[in-house]
Amino acid sequence: MTATKNNPPENTADREIIITREFDAPRELVWEAISNPKHVVNWWGPRGFTDTLIEMDFRPGGVWKHILHGPDGVNYPNDAVFIEIVKHERIVYSHGGHKENEPGVRFTSTWTFEALAANKTKITMRLVFPSAAERDRVVKEFGAIEGGKQTLEKLGEFLAKAFSQPFVISREFNAPRELVWKAWTEREAMMKWLKPKGFTMPAAKLDFRPGGTFHYCLCAPDGKEMWRKFVYREIVAPGKIVLITSFSDEEGGTARHPFSPTWPLEMLSTTTFAGRDSKTLVTLEWALLNPTDEEIKAFDAARDGMTQGWAGTFAQLDEYLAKASNG
Repeated sequence: MTATKNNPPENTADREIIITREFDAPRELVWEAISNPKHVVNWWGPRGFTDTLIEMDFRPGGVWKHILHGPDGVNYPNDAVFIEIVKHERIVYSHGGHKENEPGVRFTSTWTFEALAANKTKITMRLVFPSAAERDRVVKEFGAIEGGKQTLEKLGEFLAKAFSQPFVISREFNAPRELVWKAWTEREAMMKWLKPKGFTMPAAKLDFRPGGTFHYCLCAPDGKEMWRKFVYREIVAPGKIVLITSFSDEEGGTARHPFSPTWPLEMLSTTTFAGRDSKTLVTLEWALLNPTDEEIKAFDAARDGMTQGWAGTFAQLDEYLAKASNG
């Protein structure tokens, strides 16, 4: 429905389709699967359909062009323009598409994302057509309602496979949230504690902003070096940092783990900071991004090691915060 100051909301019930579905995944991961072009092509469309992406510029005013290929070999070119994007909450776009050599279809699509729990998300998909007759035609000729349900079912299957059960660890620090936040966001501080126990960080470059990176070198006790990289996705000071973490090379490219080739290439890392009086609860979550079966196995097999590794890293953060508090 739409409204202005002088006009009541328009009733569009007779020319719209509404489909909802709940997913066993946090809202951030559901958003990632829908907003990232490399994920969308893996699940978009009804069962039996495949998708060829031509362009997806995910921003207001950006264009999304792709071709759906039906199981009977018929192609369905689609083009859309994003109208509104509210991160993790809403996507609105105008959609145009057609079956080859047949009349086109146009509607406005609004997707809303509701976090029902930490690992549960509800999507509501609302399609509004120019007229009730056009809505009925699309339902009859294209099976739009069933097709929409199947598309969301495929999204659920993709989420279950592509994003393995995340690794989560929490630790309460005896320091105020502002100080802990600085320790996670300032280069000099990060170089002192953000490394495995016994390692050093001889080089680091930080561009702390959405789209920016933290590119750094770790040196093991035996002298071997490895590079890592963060790409920041979301920063909400002083409460949350979302980023993509990976191994890297000296030039800043994305690379495989130098000693474990089956380790996940990229992970979505979400860190939250909750202040409690003069203390801060930090919760870190690592989730896999479109992993292979081998990467899932490697990740699951390393959970105890990740717990131990982060325990050592957090101990170094404890020491740093104690010195910073007294200094």
